[in-house]
Amino acid sequence: MPLLIDRQVAENHWVLVEPEEGQALADAIQGLDFVLLPLAQVSEFELLNINNIGVKLNSDSNIDGLISWLPKVSLIAIDFPVFRDGRGFSLARQIRRLGYQGELRAIGQFARDQLGYLERCGFNAFDFAGDLPSEALLGAFDEISVRYQGAADDPRPIYRQSQELKVGV
Repeated sequence: MPLLIDRQVAENHWVLVEPEEGQALADAIQGLDFVLLPLAQVSEFELLNINNIGVKLNSDSNIDGLISWLPKVSLIAIDFPVFRDGRGFSLARQIRRLGYQGELRAIGQFARDQLGYLERCGFNAFDFAGDLPSEALLGAFDEISVRYQGAADDPRPIYRQSQELKVGV
């Protein structure tokens, strides 16, 4: 699937590993360099001898068990099961507020109109289903030029932003 990281087309090296019933995690990740695991597997991270570990979160995930692992995780992918499910936005904000600086990737069913908002919540990577992102799609990030609320990209509300920011100029 096409992938954007920091608004640039990139190659996806990560492999989602979901071990089958009874299969050892070590066997499932054999030979992989970039492993993306479901949150339920986070307790097994210390058993793995891999430098690049990522975590896949569902929109209803509780991230309390992930907090201690944030410095060791290279990628956090948040799944949007349907485009109208906004819980992933909240998860991204929580993760960024905890100080996570790594790649935060939106996967699943998100829409073009949501790209700017996803980026403001802290996402810097987007895994698209379908064709490669076009110039028109990339323009969606900057369609909203005035932002009233603070967010991950700029925590200041509009009244704390620079005086040079004026509507209609």
